[in-house]
Amino acid sequence: MVTVGVPKETYPGERRVALIPAALAAVIKAGAEVLVEVGAGEAAGFADEAYAERGARLVASRAELFEKAEVVLQVRCYGANPEAGRDDLSRMRAGQTLIGFWEPLSAPKAVEEAARTGITAFAMELMPRITRAQSMDALSSMATVAGYKAVLLAADRLPKMFPLLMTAAGTLAPAKVFVLGAGVAGLQAIATARRLGAVVEAYDVRPAVKEQVESLGAKFLELPLETAGVEDKSGYAKALDEEFYRRQRELMARAVAEHDVVITTAAVPGRRAPVLVTREMVAAMRPGSVIVDLAAERGGNCELTRPGETVVEGGVTILGPLNLPSSVPVHASQMYARNISTFLLSMVKEGRLAPDAHDEIVRETMIIDRGQVVHPQLAAPAQSGEKQ
Repeated sequence: MVTVGVPKETYPGERRVALIPAALAAVIKAGAEVLVEVGAGEAAGFADEAYAERGARLVASRAELFEKAEVVLQVRCYGANPEAGRDDLSRMRAGQTLIGFWEPLSAPKAVEEAARTGITAFAMELMPRITRAQSMDALSSMATVAGYKAVLLAADRLPKMFPLLMTAAGTLAPAKVFVLGAGVAGLQAIATARRLGAVVEAYDVRPAVKEQVESLGAKFLELPLETAGVEDKSGYAKALDEEFYRRQRELMARAVAEHDVVITTAAVPGRRAPVLVTREMVAAMRPGSVIVDLAAERGGNCELTRPGETVVEGGVTILGPLNLPSSVPVHASQMYARNISTFLLSMVKEGRLAPDAHDEIVRETMIIDRGQVVHPQLAAPAQSGEKQ
């Protein structure tokens, strides 16, 4: 019987939990014993009693959990939790498996440090975009939450209401929202802004997403740019050269200036986010306009973004939110628990963890194999892979 441990998250402000009580049944049915650190789900609204009632065994300390668990499920493993997560290095042991977000392309040294403990590790953000792995795609799940919350942040800061309103005091024009990047976060932002009644326009370097944008009731902005080769084999936007971004900014300047809200979502794992909105473009926006930069954690798509801060420049408010999924911890944890438990169970055979090295999902997500860094992207970081 494999022993699965769920520790409390230690990243500052992190409210998510790797497994929720409702996800325990399937894991236990597969022949696993589940250990949950006391208080692990508290910040997300899941009480210890709920875990116990669903069959988990509560453990009082993090040290005990790491000592007894063969597999540890986390939201943020060491690479994605570089300060507080360092304390877990002394708790890791040879033969143990850790699954969660590692940010391996941004924190390769952390991966190397963890490897020296002899563990095996899987990075949830490297899940391949294939049909069989859709239910395991945690990055898309979290992007869904971020796209939704970004619109609410913008609506709260905008000195206008989003919908068209016909009132006794006259007609109120709808807010105009421009979404840069039509990946998962961008599409969710479009859908949410439309539900609130805004007029929405969107742009993406990938012409193939035009149909998806329009299906949500938004207009797709087409720019006269060469778009051949802008996608990788998985359908993600590639990182492009600076000349492409310069020309893109020139053509997009008018669209940015015409909108009340701009939401940017372009991020490339392991690299700084491309600058799509310059200082000059911000200066051309109307006072009261709002920018929500979902790439703030990667440096930002707006030149004026300060990660984790709110900046007001020329009357334009620029939000650089960090870790938005954590601000909606119930549903974010629910989706993540489904993703990580489905992934775990795909590797459990007859009550034991038995990953198949020939399985594409295992091969793409495994970053450490019994103390050896094995993922090729860590030796030669990818030049592509935008996951919005």
